[in-house]
Amino acid sequence: MSIFRNKLILTGSAIGTLLGGVVLLKDRMQGAVFEKNVRADGKVVIITGANTGIGKETAHYLARRGAHVYMACRDMKKCEEAREEIVLDTRNPLVYCRECDLASMQSIRQFVKQFKSEQQRLDILINNAGVMRCPRTLTKEGIELQLGVNHMGHFLLTNLLLDTLKLSAPSRIVVVSSLAHTRGQIALDDLNSTKSYDEAKAYEQSKLANVLFTRELARRLEGTGVTVNALHPGIVDTELMRHMGIFNSWFSGLFVRPFVWPFLKSPLYGAQTTVYAALDPDLEKVSGQYFSDCAPKEVAEQAKDDRVAKWLWAVSEKWTGTLTGTAAVS
Repeated sequence: MSIFRNKLILTGSAIGTLLGGVVLLKDRMQGAVFEKNVRADGKVVIITGANTGIGKETAHYLARRGAHVYMACRDMKKCEEAREEIVLDTRNPLVYCRECDLASMQSIRQFVKQFKSEQQRLDILINNAGVMRCPRTLTKEGIELQLGVNHMGHFLLTNLLLDTLKLSAPSRIVVVSSLAHTRGQIALDDLNSTKSYDEAKAYEQSKLANVLFTRELARRLEGTGVTVNALHPGIVDTELMRHMGIFNSWFSGLFVRPFVWPFLKSPLYGAQTTVYAALDPDLEKVSGQYFSDCAPKEVAEQAKDDRVAKWLWAVSEKWTGTLTGTAAVS
């Protein structure tokens, strides 16, 4: 009996040591932290997809530092729940929920119309919302969903707000991209994935589009006082992964996720580079760059292709109707 009890004690001790090691590894994998004590009092901020994950943590952080935060979300129930939590914790009542479905250009235009009726300035626009590796679906205008939400929706939103951003200069645009852009290619002959669809390639294309958009927009905004930068938040444990089979089956829950979990950032740590790009005083005149772990990082070669960036811009203008006032794929 004593031998059996000793074995249990040893086993419990070994498990405790193992769990401690896993937690320590998890802490080390969380990445850089934005540590500057920068206030955002009076700054007006829009954050897309602010009801969950990185967006929610970003909204919480900026609200705590005194910003007027507009949470631009599709799911208003989740948005109101997140807003209530943020307001109660930060004691900042200047946090607002506004409906903005990035898969609907009508919804985007309505959001901008309402925002401009309420505010005369916009200091920071954070294009955070996204979808990842979902089954082929189309936006209201017939655009493949990942390209439509991750790039086209934000392209339209940003362009509709540029006049307000310029009037509020110095102001900033932050584009949440991904390391996945390094594997991406812009399908010049099948941008909308009508000939074939691969959920991973479509996601990677949309994230490359984010970086190309950032660099082209930075060029166009030179001398205006408005900066735009992109970033990789890290591999973050959020709802964005809900369509990935490796994370949503019972098998992965038991056998895969426990091994992957230590290497995933929490949403709080995933938001650090976003906050850095939005608030760091040293970045006031920095534009067209890409950051990871609160530091500059080189982009993939295909993200430096100015010819493709200009082509994508022209197609995006056509599909979002930013030149004609319409919005449709043709």
